[in-house]
Amino acid sequence: MAKKTPLGAIGKGRRGISTGGWLVRGAAAGAAGTTVLNTVTYLDMAVRGRGTSDTPEQTVEALADKAHVGIPGQGDTRDNRVAGLGPLTGIVAGVGVGVLAGLARAAGFRPNPVVGGLVATVGALVGANGPMAALGISDPRTWSTTDWAADVVPHLAYGFATHSTLAALDRA
Repeated sequence: MAKKTPLGAIGKGRRGISTGGWLVRGAAAGAAGTTVLNTVTYLDMAVRGRGTSDTPEQTVEALADKAHVGIPGQGDTRDNRVAGLGPLTGIVAGVGVGVLAGLARAAGFRPNPVVGGLVATVGALVGANGPMAALGISDPRTWSTTDWAADVVPHLAYGFATHSTLAALDRA
């Protein structure tokens, strides 16, 4: 039986969902959260008239260089591949954080909505911005308040959507 704590509940409860089941539920929750993040980001772009970020593409280029893997094609063909791979890194990060949240749930971690949403938010921020910072593409320490807001608000939406989806799947 799950034990109630100030942060939520710990323990498996009465549900018999396997670890694999939580992995799949986490991936689905991460995909839902990623859709919400992208929606909030695109709405911000439409409302403020701001352009897209090229940091995901820079990350793909830097990762390919570090791995000594060439991105096939030349000219527009190669550029288009990089432009497609950039956003895919965000999808992979979002689904990956959802998988980790699902695995935490399989281990018995059942945080309350605020804690769960914030934990998923932090995971998404680290998953998205960590590689860019580690590769020297972007330095969050130099971001303006507007830059931080443009990054944190969609990730908050991701975190709460991902946690809410996982919680709903726990009741399903």
